Amino acid sequence: MYSSNSGRRHERRYDTNRPELHEEVKLFRNAREREKYDNMADLFALIQTLQSLEKAYIKDAVTAKEYTDACSKLLAQISAAFNLVKSSTYVDIPAFMREFHLDCPAALQRIEDGKPITVQDSQGNFSKSIADVTSLYITLCDKLQMGMVAKDELYTDLKCLADILGTLPSDFEGKSKVDNWVGELDKLSAADTLDEEQVRQMVFDLENGREAFVRTLG
Repeated sequence: MYSSNSGRRHERRYDTNRPELHEEVKLFRNAREREKYDNMADLFALIQTLQSLEKAYIKDAVTAKEYTDACSKLLAQISAAFNLVKSSTYVDIPAFMREFHLDCPAALQRIEDGKPITVQDSQGNFSKSIADVTSLYITLCDKLQMGMVAKDELYTDLKCLADILGTLPSDFEGKSKVDNWVGELDKLSAADTLDEEQVRQMVFDLENGREAFVRTLG
């Protein structure tokens, strides 16, 4: 004899008495936590992009100039993005990459070198200074656009940029603009912030300064 249940398909049953099992799991519970995850996602994506750029250059898919410009910008963006993520858990970028199993060895090498592979020190410190100037211009613009507008968030990078520009042989209007902004920040206390009009003007001056600096290099 066959059981009356013979041939019936077993149906998967869900426990309707435990509604929490059917709730959507959220990564964040408030705006601050959401921003934290957004910042980590930005850093993750930037590192992956740098890895792709390194591979593209190796395959000769981009020119040296395209690579140098893009790499310098990415390195500056990664530095700025990591500042928003850095914590006791992520003490440095390699720790962040290990935590999320981010296998990007070419990007990590470039981050540790701190400059594009096309920028070597065969000309003494001149080539390194060029890379540093480009990186600082981009870092400062990124900080301003991310709302980091307090003196203590900007002064060190801005003063470093002014000092390096002062050592380079080329002369252009961007030098005086940077010096002027250093002077403006000198008038503020550490916690003072730039107003909206000042931020807009500073971004404008820095972006134009970077473009002018690139032109002086031919």
